[in-house]
Amino acid sequence: MAVRITDMCISCDACLDECPTNSIVNDDDNPTGEDIYYVHPETCSECVGDHDTPACQAACPTDGCIVWDLPYDDDHRSHFEGNSLYKLSADAANSQPHRAEVSMEDRKAGNVESIIE
Repeated sequence: MAVRITDMCISCDACLDECPTNSIVNDDDNPTGEDIYYVHPETCSECVGDHDTPACQAACPTDGCIVWDLPYDDDHRSHFEGNSLYKLSADAANSQPHRAEVSMEDRKAGNVESIIE
């Protein structure tokens, strides 16, 4: 994973059809129970190989709604496991590609304030 939808989400559906990996679900299907859209970290690829930037963020009309998060890989798996922001599927063992040009500082674990640019 590399992106997370924050509580600034207005549930407008703009991001749903843009995701090439179908990693985004609406608030009805959010596994955390939050009333916002959700990005499944175990399948989000940051649109690497599909777009120059995350397509969900480009489509989102709300500035700051979709932010960077840590990559979903072996080095950062503990950030996602046991964290109330995420609910991983039972088969969530794979790593996902991520944009190396985004610094870890901009991906601050659990409290991402950096806006995708």
